[in-house]
Amino acid sequence: MAAAVAAVGPAAAGATHTVAIEGMRFNPDSLTVERGDKIVWVNKDLVAHTATATAAHAFDSHEIAPNASWAYVARSPGRFAYVCALHPTMKANLIVKSKR
Repeated sequence: MAAAVAAVGPAAAGATHTVAIEGMRFNPDSLTVERGDKIVWVNKDLVAHTATATAAHAFDSHEIAPNASWAYVARSPGRFAYVCALHPTMKANLIVKSKR
């Protein structure tokens, strides 16, 4: 889990970005953030979803219930493809850049 992102803590800094899960899609389906930014996935669908990186040990939200959210802070630069483990046709990318 720690390779791409770490759990949000009180010392988290940076911008906050939102990914809506709606209509069986991640919106946006590609998001570029800086290291230290927080990403919040908000499930607006009527069924549970996940945000699960395809790379081992990167990140995995586990089930996000309808009307619930899950947040992580990007810690490692890179490009991280992710899917909904429950609905694998739902695909997106998180791109983490080093701070300038």
